[in-house]
Amino acid sequence: MTDSVVSKMSVAKKIQEKFSDGFVSCREALGETTVEVKREHLLAICRFLHDDPETDFSFITDICSVDFPDQTPRFQMVYHFYSIDKNQRIRIKTGVPEEDCTVDSITSIWKGANFLEREVFDMMGIRFNNHPDLRRILMTEDYDEGFPLRKDFPVEGRGWRDTFEFMAEGAS
Repeated sequence: MTDSVVSKMSVAKKIQEKFSDGFVSCREALGETTVEVKREHLLAICRFLHDDPETDFSFITDICSVDFPDQTPRFQMVYHFYSIDKNQRIRIKTGVPEEDCTVDSITSIWKGANFLEREVFDMMGIRFNNHPDLRRILMTEDYDEGFPLRKDFPVEGRGWRDTFEFMAEGAS
């Protein structure tokens, strides 16, 4: 194993040791470490990753979500962090059930999470507890047709789009 793989795995091991109640699993694939954690421990684990000098994940790269309509929990939040000083990346995942579609905001740790969380809220409908400005970022505030990136959202949209007249194929 290379030094970087050993150190990334040791970060996962630290999470498992420090947050045994919140740790779900760890996976190493293609040189990337993914740690799955319980939703209620996400904020504490993220604070640890940011504040601990041995981990020092000072940069948030991305936040996204995935919709698995036939699974429980239906949604999965995915966070990508980078340690500039240590040149390491880690991915943190947590499940979010459809019936309680909320997760704690990490904007108190990384200010850059603000717009990323707003995008997930706007496109997937996942709400972020204690977010400083949770409002739509891509869709209009009065958009009430649902959440466009959910798998059950129709490709052609809903509502007013149904009234459009379409040209027949081959017509010009």
